[in-house]
Amino acid sequence: MVFDPKKILKQYWNYDEFRSSQREIIDSVLSGKDTLALLPTGGGKSICFQVPALAQEGICLVITPLIALMKDQVENLKKRNIKALAVYSGMSKRQIDYTLDNAVYGNFKFLYVSPERLKTPLFVARLAKMKVNLIAVDEAHCISQWGYDFRPAYLEVNKLRELLPNVPFLALTATATPKVVTDIQAKLGFKNELVIRKSFFRENLRYFVFNDERKTELILSIIKKQRGSGIIYVRSRAKTAEYASLLRNNGVSADFYHAGLDLDLREKKQSDWMQNKFQVICTTNAFGMGIDKPDVRFVINVDLPDSLEAYFQEAGRGGRDGNKAFAILLANGADKENLLKRTEQRFPEIDIIRRVYGLFCNELRLAIGIGELETYKTDWEVVKRNSTFTMNQIVQSAAFLERAGYWQISDGAKTKSTVKVIVSQNQLYPLQVRYPLFDRIIKVLLRSHAGLFESYVSIREKDIAKRANLPVKKVIEILNELTRMEVLDYDENQENLAITFLRPRIDMKQIRIPQQFYVTLKETAQIKTDNMLKYAFSEHLCRSSMLLKYFGETVQKDCGTCDYCMNKKKDIPLTSELVKTLSNRVEQLIVKEKELTIIQVVEKLSNEFKRDNIKFVIQWMVDNGIIMVNSASNIQLI
Repeated sequence: MVFDPKKILKQYWNYDEFRSSQREIIDSVLSGKDTLALLPTGGGKSICFQVPALAQEGICLVITPLIALMKDQVENLKKRNIKALAVYSGMSKRQIDYTLDNAVYGNFKFLYVSPERLKTPLFVARLAKMKVNLIAVDEAHCISQWGYDFRPAYLEVNKLRELLPNVPFLALTATATPKVVTDIQAKLGFKNELVIRKSFFRENLRYFVFNDERKTELILSIIKKQRGSGIIYVRSRAKTAEYASLLRNNGVSADFYHAGLDLDLREKKQSDWMQNKFQVICTTNAFGMGIDKPDVRFVINVDLPDSLEAYFQEAGRGGRDGNKAFAILLANGADKENLLKRTEQRFPEIDIIRRVYGLFCNELRLAIGIGELETYKTDWEVVKRNSTFTMNQIVQSAAFLERAGYWQISDGAKTKSTVKVIVSQNQLYPLQVRYPLFDRIIKVLLRSHAGLFESYVSIREKDIAKRANLPVKKVIEILNELTRMEVLDYDENQENLAITFLRPRIDMKQIRIPQQFYVTLKETAQIKTDNMLKYAFSEHLCRSSMLLKYFGETVQKDCGTCDYCMNKKKDIPLTSELVKTLSNRVEQLIVKEKELTIIQVVEKLSNEFKRDNIKFVIQWMVDNGIIMVNSASNIQLI
């Protein structure tokens, strides 16, 4: 039985209509077709698999590499009273076991998993018992070596067809070149090629590039002109605080954000910005995932992103309400050199990569042959202290080992702690009667969180301590004691670097990174760098057209609103047709705004026309008795 998608949209999201392309994608999936959905950032990709999954019996398997986004979507679904689960690196075997049991027997609608989990015997055994209605492959570009963020674990996804031969695949991405689009469908074994796309063209988004050394002055000028909420992206955590301080010192309400901050503080900063308590958030690329603030009027990239895919996603967070917004990239000669250097540093020599692997294993005291799917916590600084490598060599080598499928890294995810009651209510009651302090904590947990008996629930120890009128340290102590007594399963949040080994530890000399794999990834990164530099430093091409062509769209004409197009307009000779057009625009402004000085008219039209031309036409209109300047210095029609 299939329920009406439109009714589901209204029931759970309170939307009356689907956005462009969403209904077409949903109907395609419901008819059993393998489908690749290409939707730009903010295009509503999650609706495209969540609605068809709810329209049918069974559970939807969602594959995504982004643990933070996975947890965010599960929490959002729960808030809508939709039952959802997630399995990801860092969970204990007991947690995974309970979660997969719930996916089989608990009438849940969504199971989010990272691709690394697909080949584990435990997952495969439980999957065979699940009634799966759809396989959604999010961030599908990760399956292609030519993609934005290739992950070898994604190559395992197609093996699900052997276990679930009649279940359709829905692949979703916001960033895919034509080559990657073809590769996604091939790697996922689409029965027939089928791509449904929404144009990446954003009519309301103006792309500007400024090649200038004076970044600070430009930023302040932009903010004062555009007003409204804004995002400033920088490359380092230290820079986020520096720019926020700079803005505040110049009268702009601003704050900073990065992944190294405490979870509570990050959530407060995010919430305050969403509620317009301050205007500008200065951040690394850690900010933006799952953020859907509609009224962002400008996004400024102070440093060059690694690729056009990354830039397009960040720029696309502006103007989601459909009103005019600006995506502004600041770039100079030093930025070019920095990007070229960063690209080269992303590929350490293979011998260094092997030695960094050995360094981590020794630091973790991990014996050869053990560790598969186990998570270990450490610290970047601790690892560096016992080595001769630079921090960049360690970080980049660890990242490359992740791409090669040896481990998965979670760099201080700072997610909430989790807890589940693992005894029945009848078993819980005598314990509460016997131990008053345990009773106090258990009552707070049960009153504050639904579903504790059937699945793991995210908690904050600070909140529990406040409600139980106990110190936080005491609450953690009691939760750990109840876990030892096997009453609860409590997993306290850890903020250190976490590494989940995807294979048993081997001798570092046995690390195999095929030369062609290494070369292909490096060549792909260099091509992406070249395209990013072409966009940033070209002075003779429309910015929007460059982006659209990069993502495979046919472009009929330039956008007319980017910095290149605006400059091109200003260089148009003053013809009789232009005089007529300009004088009409001046009249329209006077009628609309009522009170404007000559300077204000010139300023308002300067994005469309050359200033000298505007001044000439205003004088021509005065000379020809069309307008006059009154005693208040405002222009008025005669």
